[in-house]
Amino acid sequence: MAGDGKRLIRFIQDAIDKGATRVEEVHKSIADLPLTILEESKILRGPAKEAKRVQDRTIGAIYRTVREINEQVGTYASDLLAGAKKRRATAGETAEEARIT
Repeated sequence: MAGDGKRLIRFIQDAIDKGATRVEEVHKSIADLPLTILEESKILRGPAKEAKRVQDRTIGAIYRTVREINEQVGTYASDLLAGAKKRRATAGETAEEARIT
């Protein structure tokens, strides 16, 4: 049962990670369009490249944070599962002791 819970947690985390990666790619692609056009101008090429660099770093930081939170939530969920398993085991031992006495 606990193995199923851990597999489910991992499955959900993987889905979130893959979804975040895909959304990040689309986000960067859409955000790059106007800057790519501006890079065609000799006058605006430098500022557009700098803006794109800052934009890429910012977008990357946002999605890195999403992945970090996803990992933390997965750890928390695993801890909750382990605690629940321990409580069930303790409850089972207590019930067994009550039957013996």
